[in-house]
Amino acid sequence: MAESMKSYHNSLKEALDDSFLRKTLDKFAVQYKANRAMIFADMNAKELISEIADNKDQAMLHIEALYQQFVEQASKKGVHVHRARTAQEANDIICAIAKENNVRTIIKSKSMTAEEIHLNHSLEAAKMIVNETDLGEWIIQLRHEGPTHMVMPAIHLSRYQVADTFEDATKSKQDSDIEKLVKVARRELRVHFAGSDMGISGANFAIASNGSIGICTNEGNGRLTTTLPRVHVAICGIDKLVPSIKDALRIIRVLPRNATAQAITTYVSWITGASECTLNDDQKKIIHVVFLDNGRIDLLKDPKCREVLRCVRCGACANVCPVYRLVGGHRMGYVYIGAIGLILTYFFHGHDRAKNLVQNCIGCEACKDICAAGIDLPGIIQEVRARLNEEEGSPITSTLLAKVMANRPLFHTLLKFGKFAQRPVTSGNFVRHLPTIFAGDQSFRALPAIASRSFRDRWPSLETASQGSVKIGLFAGCAQDFIYPEQLESAVRLISAKGGAVDFPLQQSCCGLPLQMMGERKAAIQTAKANVDAFESAKVDHIMTLCASCANHMKEHYTELTGDDPSYKEKTAQYLSKIIDFSSLMKNVFKFSKDDFNNQGQKVAYHSPCHLCRGLGVTQEPRALINMAGEYVPTPEEDVCCGFGGTYSVKFPEISGTLLAHKLDGIEESEAKPKLLVTDCPGCVMQLRGGEHKRSDRVKVQHISEFLDLNLKKK
Repeated sequence: MAESMKSYHNSLKEALDDSFLRKTLDKFAVQYKANRAMIFADMNAKELISEIADNKDQAMLHIEALYQQFVEQASKKGVHVHRARTAQEANDIICAIAKENNVRTIIKSKSMTAEEIHLNHSLEAAKMIVNETDLGEWIIQLRHEGPTHMVMPAIHLSRYQVADTFEDATKSKQDSDIEKLVKVARRELRVHFAGSDMGISGANFAIASNGSIGICTNEGNGRLTTTLPRVHVAICGIDKLVPSIKDALRIIRVLPRNATAQAITTYVSWITGASECTLNDDQKKIIHVVFLDNGRIDLLKDPKCREVLRCVRCGACANVCPVYRLVGGHRMGYVYIGAIGLILTYFFHGHDRAKNLVQNCIGCEACKDICAAGIDLPGIIQEVRARLNEEEGSPITSTLLAKVMANRPLFHTLLKFGKFAQRPVTSGNFVRHLPTIFAGDQSFRALPAIASRSFRDRWPSLETASQGSVKIGLFAGCAQDFIYPEQLESAVRLISAKGGAVDFPLQQSCCGLPLQMMGERKAAIQTAKANVDAFESAKVDHIMTLCASCANHMKEHYTELTGDDPSYKEKTAQYLSKIIDFSSLMKNVFKFSKDDFNNQGQKVAYHSPCHLCRGLGVTQEPRALINMAGEYVPTPEEDVCCGFGGTYSVKFPEISGTLLAHKLDGIEESEAKPKLLVTDCPGCVMQLRGGEHKRSDRVKVQHISEFLDLNLKKK
């Protein structure tokens, strides 16, 4: 059974207190990003990843034919091929092979598929001795732990912890020097390589055209495991089948680059047929390949989630995940870790194990942006959340919020009522303190007060042109309508300064992203349709939003959300074709230049919202605009999540607060020492401004619309 949410939070806090884990994963994340950029510098990574995605999709559509072709070709070469429907069947098959061949001792090279089925437990229960030979896997086997990363299973351990582990295993004092520890491992494992009856490996590829398997490793243990023992068993998911070696080589161009920023792994081994082996009666090596289903074929039939089967197990989704970076794989997965692990736990190991884990995604899209197979990992995580709600029922808070947000008049009435209810607990623009029942662990930031007048209430009195060269429809979203209306007013003034006309349909409501993140599918559909309807009669050239998250959510999900209703197909497409973010509108449509601003050389830092830089692919426009009205100064990791994530910051405040502190520390301690920070997202403003307010406002935080408006030349 899975742990409760309370105990899960306790384990997260435990991980956050592990200073070595934090330091190690921080260092790795920064180095990995720089090294990956260099190793892909001479390649069109996006194009190659798109090819891999298409080819993997095609392979899975023909999986049964590929399997039969592999069986036919491998059998001709003396290989025995098996197919296991479940994890237990796979374990039973491998145990039977071992018993049939009088196997007592087994060596294993690294295999996530073997971890998936808990193979070691079954073999040990059958009285066999099993030794992992991958250095990281051997270390965690000695410690009775699971891997914390798919490629680097022991990255969470210090050399001192490894030395202690080796001391317990060898019963002798060990030096903590890394080279000496590696020599200890080689010495201890050499005996097992020489004396084992069976070697078990995974397989990165199963080539249907010739019945070969391919294995990518960085240690020689993989080749020793597959060549020295008289019996070799390879276990792999049936999704590892590819038509030809050309398809495998295409993946190899990306796999090591994405996994460890290497051009190629140290070893790429191809095994075709049974080689000579004098230890067996027929002088041939005994080779078995076990293909595992374990839910993969059912997943293939799932149109919303089957692209998960493209995964090449590079582990990059963990490498760039801000949550994994803080808490490691033991809190960010069950067997598989990172974003892919949250999903595969649901499909391979049960809903109960997944229900807490799958909540722990901040939705920053870093995993989607880097995935070697182009999988929409955050989108599928949201789909899994929705299914869990449908299967087990939504939490009461989620249900109530969904009912309110789906009813625009009620939602807006409650927000307007909130401005009066908040008066006893507010001071200036911030909530001074929350009643204990609502406070939770939100002490890491100051929360904003609801504005005294919403933007929709201010709209009738704003001076705007009804006619202009370009007509802009404003999509406000919740935060800027009711909390930060001044950001929208700044945008209106900027549009008007360039002769643009502005319209604001009053029937619009929340974009629905919070509902999507909570898995409240029905309410998300209702809000999507309401917004499409609200702008249908508005004759505008563009629909601008100052919230990158709103724009990205609408562009990514509205087609699907309204797709079951044919009457919305055309008008949803029309609506989405007009969506544009603020910075792109200012820079590319209205073509603001330095001549439009009073630039006093103020040093300005920039936080790049996740859904702008990755979701919408907008990176240069905001920085160019900043340089028109001030001096943009780079700061560390500008595109790393600030920790907001909407409702995530309420559900996981311990992680949200830590990410916020890291972000603000980087800005405040940067070489330029900027006193102003701007961003393109009201959610990020809320998080960053609230954090800075707790720090006595050492750095001022503004939406980029406010910054540009304040420096606009008055005509």
